[in-house]
Amino acid sequence: MFLRSSICTCIRSRQVKINQLKKCWLASASASGKAGLNFVVFLGSARNSKPPSPARVGERVAKFCVNQLEQRHKVNSVFLVDPIAFDSFSQPVFQPLFSYRQGKTPDDLKILSEKIKQADGYIMVTPEYNHSLSPALAHMLNHFPSSMFAFKPSAIVSYSAGQWGGTRAAASLRPFLSELGCLPVSAMIHFPRAADIVTEDGHMVSQEDEGSWQNYAARTFGQLEWWADATKNHKELVDPFKNSPAFQSSPSQRNAP
Repeated sequence: MFLRSSICTCIRSRQVKINQLKKCWLASASASGKAGLNFVVFLGSARNSKPPSPARVGERVAKFCVNQLEQRHKVNSVFLVDPIAFDSFSQPVFQPLFSYRQGKTPDDLKILSEKIKQADGYIMVTPEYNHSLSPALAHMLNHFPSSMFAFKPSAIVSYSAGQWGGTRAAASLRPFLSELGCLPVSAMIHFPRAADIVTEDGHMVSQEDEGSWQNYAARTFGQLEWWADATKNHKELVDPFKNSPAFQSSPSQRNAP
C-alpha cells in the first residue's frame, strides 16, 4: 500500500523566513524516501496585485492540481512551489544555483534544489502572457541546471481570464520543458475564465461539474504518473547520464564536431 504525505505548501509571503521553509521541507522530506511517487508543482505566477480580481488566480489552479494529485494512490508527496515565497526569485540580479561559490548558496535555493532532484515528475502551472508562457515560471526554472529535471516527465496546466484557457502559453511551454529534459506528456489541462470557476481552496465552484473536471485532469495526471513510474524504475537499472552526461562547463559541449 502506498503512503501519501500531507501536502506541504510554501508560505505565501515574499518576506518568508528561512526557518519556515526548512520546516516546510522537513515536513515532506521524510515522505520523499517512502514508496510512491514524489511530485513538485511549480506555480508560474508572482503576481499579487489587482486588477484582475482575485489577485492570485494561479494559486487556485495550483491547489486544484495538488488536490487531484493527493488523491492518486501512487502519489507519495506533493510539494507546491510559490515564487513569492522564495527571496532568491525576487533579487534584482539573476543568479542561478550553479553560479554560487561552495557554501554560499542561499538556503531557499538549496531546499528547493533538493526537492527538484528528489522529484519523480513536475507539474507546471502557467498563465498566458502575450500568447506565451509566464516570465515568472521561466525565471524560476532558469535558476536550476537542466540535469536536475532530466529523464523525468512533466505535465502542463494553463489558465487565463479568457475562453482559451492559456492554450498558447501551454504550446510555447512544450519546447522549453523538452530542453530541460523533463518531457511533457501529451495531455494538458486548461482553465478558461479561471477566476470564475476555481475556488480559493482549489475546488470547482458549485455551478461547475467537479466530477467532470476531475475526469478531465485524471487523463493528464494518469499519463504523468505512468511515465514517472516508468522512468523511476528504469533508472534503477540503467544510469541515463552514462551516455548523456550533464553539461559541466559550457553550452558548447553540445556542439557538433
